[in-house]
Amino acid sequence: MEGFISKIQRYSINDGPGVRSTVFAVGCPMCCRWCANPELMETGPKILYHRRRCVKCGACAAYTDLEQCADACFYDAYERVGVTITTDDLASKLLRDKVFYDQSSGGVTYSGGEAAMQADFFLELTRLLKAEDVHVALDTSGYTPRESLMRLANAVDLVLYDIKTLDSDLHMKLTGVDNALILENAREIAKADCEMIVRLIIIPGVNDSDKEMIGRLDFVRSLGSVKQVDLLKFHKLGVGKYEALGLDDPMQCTPECPDELAGRMAKIAEDMGFIVTIGG
Repeated sequence: MEGFISKIQRYSINDGPGVRSTVFAVGCPMCCRWCANPELMETGPKILYHRRRCVKCGACAAYTDLEQCADACFYDAYERVGVTITTDDLASKLLRDKVFYDQSSGGVTYSGGEAAMQADFFLELTRLLKAEDVHVALDTSGYTPRESLMRLANAVDLVLYDIKTLDSDLHMKLTGVDNALILENAREIAKADCEMIVRLIIIPGVNDSDKEMIGRLDFVRSLGSVKQVDLLKFHKLGVGKYEALGLDDPMQCTPECPDELAGRMAKIAEDMGFIVTIGG
């Protein structure tokens, strides 16, 4: 079976327990304004142009097609994003690091983009990895058809579930979609007794009030089975990708989340009885 991914990030320590390999799927049904991977939002291959790598050698001057420019460039100023790969080939690549998974109680995490958009591909990949006793986690926005999401959630060992805000109007403004399906799917995953960690992003001036955090944590507590929350600090590590895609950064005027704010939110969560990590 073939799927479409961007890359494998090896030796990751923020995408679930232990040392992990994170597979980034291409395509997402949401367009979060703070997304650090804007090149993974739309389906299909893309080419990023990194202006700072360009030495103006002129090798690409004869071409108008970006694919040809990428082939001609000696300095990697053009970066291809997206590759078709089979489940067998991807599993083979991931299993090269099995010794690190075993030693650290780590494994493989599906991220993106939204891996659940390619549920059949990742279900088959999960079958291959589980046959080798590899721990598998799914990092999801929850904004996918319930049947596909539940099939994948039930197949993996851990679900990392993102909840941006409970305010439906704010959610629409920030992500382009309503959050009703996301909240409903969270309840279904909890009802199915899947192991789940909920991830809560903190964006200064957007969703960082005590009231907002308590509201999200109250919802998480209502799920019943969730014991841990990961607080994710808004950062600007993806700002260069917007430039490389020829896009304006929609959060350019928003400051990164300071440690003090994250610490205050963590104290609220701890006081409500949750195990808390900052950064996953």
